[in-house]
Amino acid sequence: MAIFYRRLPKFRYVSPKTVEEALDFLGNHKNKAKVMAGGTDLIPQLKSREIPPPEYVVDIKGIQGLEGISYDGSTFRIGALCTINRIGNSDVIQSHFPSIVQAAQSMASPQVRNRGTFGGNICNGVPSADSAPPLLTLSAEVTIKGPGGERVIPLERFFTGPKKTSLEGDELLIDISIPKPEKGSRGVYLKLSPRHSMDLAIVGVAAWGTYLDGVCTDIKIGLGAVAPTPMRAIKAEGLIKGQKVTPDVIEEAARVAGSECSPIDDFRASAEYRRDMVYILTKRALNRIFS
Repeated sequence: MAIFYRRLPKFRYVSPKTVEEALDFLGNHKNKAKVMAGGTDLIPQLKSREIPPPEYVVDIKGIQGLEGISYDGSTFRIGALCTINRIGNSDVIQSHFPSIVQAAQSMASPQVRNRGTFGGNICNGVPSADSAPPLLTLSAEVTIKGPGGERVIPLERFFTGPKKTSLEGDELLIDISIPKPEKGSRGVYLKLSPRHSMDLAIVGVAAWGTYLDGVCTDIKIGLGAVAPTPMRAIKAEGLIKGQKVTPDVIEEAARVAGSECSPIDDFRASAEYRRDMVYILTKRALNRIFS
């Protein structure tokens, strides 16, 4: 018999006003506290008892300076508290990174997008995170701050397993940085889910690339919900980079992308179906950016 919990477990609520105050508290209560940004992932997890109740919930929403989008001429930065809705409606992001906007607009309900953050989405570490595939194709990095100072990690190394990241219990994500895209590059994010934004991705595929005189000069393919962590389709990228873009090349790259992933069977889709859809969505994505 299934048991459903509706009430939150008991915990102590902490609301720091600065990064330093938050880090100081986390340093003194390591492994006893959970950080909350928008709360759209954490609160349902606590209600369902999906995770052990922490002694403290540290709400960082009130920290100023982590909610913006900035550009210094070479790097775009998305603050850890920047909401999904703000990213999805950003003209700056749309003009440079349309695949990020497509991912943002495919996530959850309008209410969740108004509260949830991209930072929280990647820190949750789920394989189906919509933000991850496009960010992987854009060579994104994350800035993390802790008692030892700041460290910058490529997003590819940030995910360490299902719902696991390299973020320690006494650290905070500060921002997501993305280098300025190469002129003429194009990107897309395609998501398969029963109700589009209202469901988790069964498969998510992002592609970002450039080509000159019909030849692919650069390509990155990101996959979500088809492996223990969001991943790059490295072998598929190798097949198309430096090659003249033809239907046969795209077909082969898409086929290899489907063979690279390692999806699971669950109540939402079979592993075989997910592999087939990686092939189909990768083919569509490549056709779009190289059309």
